[in-house]
Amino acid sequence: MEIKTDLCIGCGQCIIICPVQAIRLIDNKAIIDQDLCVECAVCYRDAGCPVNAIRLKRLKWPRIIRSPLSNVMATHKITGIPGRGTEEMKTNDVTNRFNTNEIGVSIELGRPGVGAHLRDIELFTTKLSRIGVEYEEQSPVTAIIIDKEGHIKDDIKDEFVLSAFIELKIPREKISQVLQIIRDVEEEIDTVFTVGIISRVKENNFDPIVKILSQQGFEIKPNAKVNIGLGKILK
Repeated sequence: MEIKTDLCIGCGQCIIICPVQAIRLIDNKAIIDQDLCVECAVCYRDAGCPVNAIRLKRLKWPRIIRSPLSNVMATHKITGIPGRGTEEMKTNDVTNRFNTNEIGVSIELGRPGVGAHLRDIELFTTKLSRIGVEYEEQSPVTAIIIDKEGHIKDDIKDEFVLSAFIELKIPREKISQVLQIIRDVEEEIDTVFTVGIISRVKENNFDPIVKILSQQGFEIKPNAKVNIGLGKILK
């Protein structure tokens, strides 16, 4: 993102709306801190700049990777859809990606107002890869993992994004190992993260994963998403 200082009148609209506080006024002109900017384009779309001083710049590698992981309108070349993760975890009853004896796990690093460096991804993936997990092939994060040990490309580690989703699948018996890894990383990571669990509920409404999560100190939030499979009846 770029603000044309010759046009800027210092109204502050872009400062208010920036989700990572990357814009500030200097000598009554809005200036973008390029290290903090995640290329989400919120200022461009929604600030309502009265003089059209906010411009989109053509991004080069490695900075270009910030856009699909921050801008909800950007389409990632791997997934072919807008968004920081795949649709897979929200459409399981249609795709059957996660079977009865499998657990899906998502770890979202960063949030609006906080963000995350891509090097934070490695804190999880290097540990998860040791126990043998299956990463979602169409996930933007999977695309930057370069080896079986879970390392990511060196030249993008310092890139700053709004958030990034690690998406994976495991056999049900490995869930305790994954949860312990999450607890271990919690002690060393320098951003916020949210854990999502995808499992199938039995016909009696019992899901054993709930007990396992509780035993390892994970609180289930009341705003969890429950998909009831209506997609199966659509033609």
